[in-house]
Amino acid sequence: MRIVVIGSGFGGLAAAIRLRAQGHDVTVVEQRDQAGGRAYVYKQDGFTFDGGPTIITAPWLIDELFASAGRKTADYVRIVPIDPFYRIRFEDGSVFTYNGDRAALLEQIRAFSPADEKGYLEFVKQSESVFDTGMALIDKPFGKITDMLKVLPDLIRLRADRSVAGMTNSFIKDERLRQVFSFHPLLVGGNPFQTTSIYTLIHHLEQKWGVWFAMGGTGKLVEAFVRLLADMGGTLRLSTKVSEIVIDDVTGKATGVRLASGEVIAADAVVSNGDVAFTYKHLVAPRHRRKNTDRRIDGLDYSMSLFVIYFGTDRRYDDIAHHEILMGPRYKELLRDVFDAKTLSKDFSLYLHRPTATDPSLAPPGCDSWYVLSPVPHLGGPTDWAKAAQPYRDAIIAYLEERYMPGLSEHIVSEMRIDPVHFRDTLSSHLGSAFSVQPTLTQSAWFRPHNRSEDVPNLFFAGAGTHPGAGLPGVMSSGKIVADLIGDAAR
Repeated sequence: MRIVVIGSGFGGLAAAIRLRAQGHDVTVVEQRDQAGGRAYVYKQDGFTFDGGPTIITAPWLIDELFASAGRKTADYVRIVPIDPFYRIRFEDGSVFTYNGDRAALLEQIRAFSPADEKGYLEFVKQSESVFDTGMALIDKPFGKITDMLKVLPDLIRLRADRSVAGMTNSFIKDERLRQVFSFHPLLVGGNPFQTTSIYTLIHHLEQKWGVWFAMGGTGKLVEAFVRLLADMGGTLRLSTKVSEIVIDDVTGKATGVRLASGEVIAADAVVSNGDVAFTYKHLVAPRHRRKNTDRRIDGLDYSMSLFVIYFGTDRRYDDIAHHEILMGPRYKELLRDVFDAKTLSKDFSLYLHRPTATDPSLAPPGCDSWYVLSPVPHLGGPTDWAKAAQPYRDAIIAYLEERYMPGLSEHIVSEMRIDPVHFRDTLSSHLGSAFSVQPTLTQSAWFRPHNRSEDVPNLFFAGAGTHPGAGLPGVMSSGKIVADLIGDAAR
């Protein structure tokens, strides 16, 4: 079969590699001048900045992808474990070092709140139980209601109706520890107080398999996938924007894609790794969308967006870990502002990324490469980023300088930033959402936009907005689901 994949994010590349391994003629078209989608790489003033995901979990999924093509990961990219996984800092000055050492975690829990040790161990058991059920579904399609009904008893047993924070808080009482063990949904675009507790499986996932980093940055993993696809005979076309998915009015099937240049690439199947909402609303004509109408797409709840400052310093801050979570003065209230009120708060919680803690080659000698990320509302709120961006940037830098990085403003020698407008205009993401559809219970599995379109039978979706969801394991698994669905249809 001739297959066109729109977008070269991890989901699209994973689908393309698996489809090529099946023997299909695969062409990937990418609107930007680099592959990777959100995993874009910026190089400036001798610094390398990963534009997108920086946390690698479930490394076996990467190995499985290379194995599907008869190759080995180590021949294409070097992936190393990180310790600690995260260092979590609180406004009161307390610090929790989060890694895979059970004894060390228990020692810290006792230091924070001795009464919570037993509750944490119960939380661990629950996380393991959720993992055993939830992870088995990560690469299975939910195209029919019967697929959902089969797992419904397990979802009821595991209390999937609870949120991650709700589940965590039922075991742990110290407010700081509650945050330590419930913040993970934010890494995939979810509000811990609204995201289904199935996502508590992330704790067991990280405890058993660790957190990893691709030497050279996440962009090196993108390069590895691109090189693998090329070695297999697949085609990647950069700076190639799709303006329409061409659909036959008689059969209702996609026959290819029309590019902005006017060129048409014929295809027997189309895979969109672009934003699900953008794909339906802008690439598929309304007459071909009886199910996924604008009204339905607009009615979904979308994840928050992000404000990210990439910067390089002419000195190193060696007391800062690779991944730092900087908790602000409010937790639930801040998340309510971001997700529900959709208003930009004066306070913030931050993710501070220092890859040069692991790989100094990402900055000039004696320097550090950074980004600091703040969850912010998507563009469905009142914020005018043309006016808000600079003051918000200044507030974040001042906060870092005052609390964690002395003299920071004097040592920044390279800087750039992105905000929700970038996600909308450059990444073609609906409402400037950074992670597409929120991972709530009523927007998960069968309730999530399907991997195979209900409207166009040979249109498929891989990426954050479809099943199973955002995050590297999720989007790579969506690529596997798509490849399996197309493979089954081709047989």
